[in-house]
Amino acid sequence: QVQLVESGGGLVQAGGSLRLSCAASGRAVSFRPMGWFRQAPGKEREFVAAISWSGGSTSYEDSVKGRFTISRDNAKNTMFLQMNTLKAEDTAVYYCAAPKGYYSSSYYATHLQDYDYWGQGTQVTVSS
Repeated sequence: QVQLVESGGGLVQAGGSLRLSCAASGRAVSFRPMGWFRQAPGKEREFVAAISWSGGSTSYEDSVKGRFTISRDNAKNTMFLQMNTLKAEDTAVYYCAAPKGYYSSSYYATHLQDYDYWGQGTQVTVSS
């Protein structure tokens, strides 16, 4: 079992930055890909970014490319999402996720159904 806890959300003005963290406990996530998703009010949960367990492969949803950066520190069982140049449309609850299995060092997953463990979410609100 893997437990995930997000932190770092908050209220920020448009154009500002936030850094989200996802701390994992229980079974290690060192050899699992991980991802960030978000869900805005009245909308479905959507993919934001994903990273392979090695950190060498990443993927981003088109609207966040060039603004968000996903990274991880396996020694600390922690994943990060640096969010810059935030926009009002980035307002959502942000979730981190990890799958049950172990994968190759370059594999990452971008679909909700690829993930089994989820955090409780952290609210990000961007005021325009």
